[in-house]
Amino acid sequence: MRPVNLLPPELRAGAQAPLRTGPIPYVVVGALAAVLVGMALLVTTGNQISEKKAEVAQLKQEDAAAVREANRLAAYVQFQTLHEQRLATISSLADSRFDWERVMHELALVLPHDVWLTDLSASASSTDGEGGSLRGQIAGPALSLTGCATGQEAVARFVTALKDVDGVTRVGVESSELPDEEEGRASSESGEGETAGGEAEGGSGECQTRDFIASFSLVVAFDAAPIPVTGGVEGEAPATATEVASSTASESESSESSEGEE
Repeated sequence: MRPVNLLPPELRAGAQAPLRTGPIPYVVVGALAAVLVGMALLVTTGNQISEKKAEVAQLKQEDAAAVREANRLAAYVQFQTLHEQRLATISSLADSRFDWERVMHELALVLPHDVWLTDLSASASSTDGEGGSLRGQIAGPALSLTGCATGQEAVARFVTALKDVDGVTRVGVESSELPDEEEGRASSESGEGETAGGEAEGGSGECQTRDFIASFSLVVAFDAAPIPVTGGVEGEAPATATEVASSTASESESSESSEGEE
């Protein structure tokens, strides 16, 4: 049988039916696409924010752990710093020690037979009370010698012999005097009387028992030796007497120049 379409012609749909189109479908599709893109951006942004927050939380945890570790190791760091400072101080003190035993041994070797000492003092640094003497002008170790010799030539030979001692940089002569004739005779008579009585005493002036005996006072300087550490910055290397003298000289020159400008 042949099929028969019973619908009226205006209701028939088919290839020849007119298309019903307009802007509304396109607007709806665009709105849906915009909503989809916005949702995608919102989700992506939320994920990024969550990741950043997780990173911040992890960094805070790591920072707190580092602070705790630093506080735990702070005592060891302080101990190491204190150890280094004490080691530097010990090294500086060891460097500033002066071998007086060696100096005394060499002094005994170079002491001539025609020279005898009545007083000997050794100090590692000068003091404020010695500012007016040669010893006060030497910042480092020095020997102060007082005695007598058989003439000025013997004193000169002794000064030359002292320069052969290891470490001696200069020998200063504070005094070297011969007695006057009247004082020489009085000293001779006094010396003979004391010798006969067996009550001779040693002293700087009493050793001049003859008019040809010269009494002397010498200062032997060791400028190259380091000055003992008495204060200042802990661990600081000791300066030598030469460096101190140079610094003092430069300071005095600067003060004189400033006074001259005024």
